[in-house]
Amino acid sequence: MSDAPAGASEGGESSGGRVGVIGAGYVGLVTGVCLASLGNRVVLRDIDTSKVEALNRGDVPIYEPGLEALMAEHRDRLEYTLSLDRMLERSDILFVAVDTPPTYSGDADLSRVMRVLDELEASGADARHLLVMKSTVPVGTGERVRAELDARGLGRVGYCSNPEFLKEGAAIADFLNPDRVVVGDFSAEDGDRLAALYAPLGAPVMRTSVPSAEMVKYASNAFLATKISFINEIANVCEEVGADVAVVAEGMGLDKRIGPAFLHAGVGFGGSCFPKDVAALKQLAGNSGYHFQLLTSVIEVNELQKRRVINKLKKHLGSLEGRRVALLGLAFKPGTDDMREASSLVLAGRLLAEGSDVTAYDPVVADLGDRLAAVRLCASASGALEGADAAVLVTEWPSIVGLDWRALRGTMATPVLIDGRNALDPRSMLEAGFVFEGIGRLPDSVRPT
Repeated sequence: MSDAPAGASEGGESSGGRVGVIGAGYVGLVTGVCLASLGNRVVLRDIDTSKVEALNRGDVPIYEPGLEALMAEHRDRLEYTLSLDRMLERSDILFVAVDTPPTYSGDADLSRVMRVLDELEASGADARHLLVMKSTVPVGTGERVRAELDARGLGRVGYCSNPEFLKEGAAIADFLNPDRVVVGDFSAEDGDRLAALYAPLGAPVMRTSVPSAEMVKYASNAFLATKISFINEIANVCEEVGADVAVVAEGMGLDKRIGPAFLHAGVGFGGSCFPKDVAALKQLAGNSGYHFQLLTSVIEVNELQKRRVINKLKKHLGSLEGRRVALLGLAFKPGTDDMREASSLVLAGRLLAEGSDVTAYDPVVADLGDRLAAVRLCASASGALEGADAAVLVTEWPSIVGLDWRALRGTMATPVLIDGRNALDPRSMLEAGFVFEGIGRLPDSVRPT
């Protein structure tokens, strides 16, 4: 099989740099395509044959707005291959974008990173190659990799840490218009090479040590997760005292020291980054002999927040056994099909354990696989709501928020609606005839008139 894309040139390098990306997953694919859009010739290498074949056909294996169009626009500068040797031959700067999932101990699994080193040693990377760690790795990984490169006879291969800060659903804009580019290096020469690659963006470039660059990634995500858990705790208190968390968050966000970002109460955070990175930083601190009490609470609040939704349903329905509950939205956030650590998984699991009949709808997620085989996935929101005793808005997709709720209310057996993202206007929902609750939005005594 030829894994060079149709229409790709074998000769004639572009005027930009020569970049290789190891791992064509979410981060790797977005990084490679965006770098190609800056004029670089990019070779993305993956070990998954079906993924490489799909990419060479022009198929995008992930849902990310704008990615398919950008791939097509810069197709002549993109190549997808199974061969590491081919990538090394045609690249000078090598981004590592492989998975680093948590192990049973809570530590990051670096086996894929170490496998890359095995392959580089076998393939003979040389002095022209600069290895750039894009994967999220624990602090200290860069020093370990540097020592391994030296021990394997690859001492002339450069190394930099370059953490990613991509939000799913807005990843292309985040890459091309970053708040900052963080470059951690062991030598100024290596850092200069990497910084030059990002020069066309005109973004601030933060130059630092490799350990500090690694910590910037973890600390950033942990702080944002802390803001989410904090406002969720405030929401829970608001429910007890009759305050409105949306108003409270607005008042807080007007303070420039705080800002409005991530002050949105709901059912908690999910996805591939926040849960993993918060847990990894807590584990890293524990391995160093420090008990990170704040992050312990952040994790606990996030888990309990999902279960509070179950209690809201019980308050209105009593026992959930035999009740039909519709989950509207499944992905962990709008703009993606990513189900990793999604709140819907916990909610569906708890509802099934309570004996509920669970229906679900998501405009992008089309398959739950074996994870939630008992959940009936519907082709429309109206299909999920028909005959339901209650509904939970889990993912605030615009198409879901903008539904004709007044019309849909009549299709439900009982009109109980829990807004898990505070995306709906409470007064409008009450006027439409719903028994409505948000997260920290209205006193329990408010009912439809």
